[in-house]
Amino acid sequence: MSGERRRQIGAALLIALFATGFLVGEDVPPRANSATPQNSEQVAGNQEQNGLSQATSAPSADTAPSADTAPAPGSQRPIRIDVDLVLVNVSVIDPYNRFVTGLSKEHFRIFENEEVQGISHFSNEDVPISIGLLFDASGSMSDKIDKARMSVMQFFRMSNPADEFFLIGFNDRPFQVSEFTEDATELQNKLNFTEAKGRTSLFDAMYLGLHEMKKAKYARKVLLVISDGGDNHSRYSERDIKRAVQESDVQIYAIGIYEPYSSRSRTPEELAGPSLLTEIAESTGGRQFPVENLNDLPDIARKIGRELRSVYVLGYRPTNDVRDGKWRKIQVKLQAPRGLPPLQLFNKAGYYAPQP
Repeated sequence: MSGERRRQIGAALLIALFATGFLVGEDVPPRANSATPQNSEQVAGNQEQNGLSQATSAPSADTAPSADTAPAPGSQRPIRIDVDLVLVNVSVIDPYNRFVTGLSKEHFRIFENEEVQGISHFSNEDVPISIGLLFDASGSMSDKIDKARMSVMQFFRMSNPADEFFLIGFNDRPFQVSEFTEDATELQNKLNFTEAKGRTSLFDAMYLGLHEMKKAKYARKVLLVISDGGDNHSRYSERDIKRAVQESDVQIYAIGIYEPYSSRSRTPEELAGPSLLTEIAESTGGRQFPVENLNDLPDIARKIGRELRSVYVLGYRPTNDVRDGKWRKIQVKLQAPRGLPPLQLFNKAGYYAPQP
């Protein structure tokens, strides 16, 4: 073998050794994931699960239950998150049910278990949101479903172009109409083929929606429920859902399409529906909007869409860093500028601290 040929082979061996890391005595770093890189907002959304800046024990999104494979009630372990920055969405409403904008960080005070916290993050910008729509397609919606579809269309018109949506319908059981998409037109077209039949599995739909929200790419997450009454056909109980809602960091809004109170056709579930949806929604910082006149549906949907763009986001690092797994109650107070009428605040009720 010629000298020139030996030099070529030697150079090739050196290059190979550098490529494998043997020559410098270091492990070769793992190959980067070949999936499409996320942008900074997507990364932030994944890191701020449950309104906190770091997630540790949340189940993988790949294990989220389908309508057929949802785990039995009570079989899921509570989700616990490492506390770094607690984020609280706050809506401020005046006596005429209008949104109050233009407030600053100095106008808010936040308390955890009655102890004042320092606000280290404040914003009220229109940022993209991950939104799940839970659409009642039970038989009792047969004469209301067209107006309900129209309300969804009006809601989409108020959205941020970068918002992402998924759609779950429910009657005897919840069913996935669309996974997360930014194409609101596609989702609207799929909704038009939804038929009204069967009973109302509202709790099962909410549970499935909370699990689907684990796939969200944005920090702010909202479920919008459109239904005409309470639950009458779910595996999950009211207690199961209230607990699951507490352990998530998902705001819930609801449009309740109810028969007039004077109507004799209202079932016990329908009679309990308004107070139940109100309690669940307000515990997350959201609201429930009752509707008796179907013609009001589109306006209510637009109003919710505007409210989502008018929310203040407060963040704080808890002074209590004990990992006791206990419920931490959150209270937000407003020191409004002079001249404003009495104002009402809506924010989540609290969160669970991480386990020891």
